[in-house]
Amino acid sequence: MTCKFALGRTFITRNALDRLTVEDVLKAAVRHAAGDWGDLCAEDWQENELSLRQGFRLLSVYYSNAGEKFWIITEADRSVTTVLMPEDY
Repeated sequence: MTCKFALGRTFITRNALDRLTVEDVLKAAVRHAAGDWGDLCAEDWQENELSLRQGFRLLSVYYSNAGEKFWIITEADRSVTTVLMPEDY
């Protein structure tokens, strides 16, 4: 997969670190950087495509191998990407 944007510094919340595997996070991060936004509805997917072109915040939704939902958010300036559980937001 080809990266469409830089992730910047990457962080993970303590909760996500405790619940996700390295494999879950790396696989999702590669998808996120490639513009595969995961389990978003069509409207949110289109919003991410616009955000990618216009330089706004990007959100992806994935599921771990254990079935746990988690998010990856890249800030608008692409300086920081955070992996977190929905309840961490």
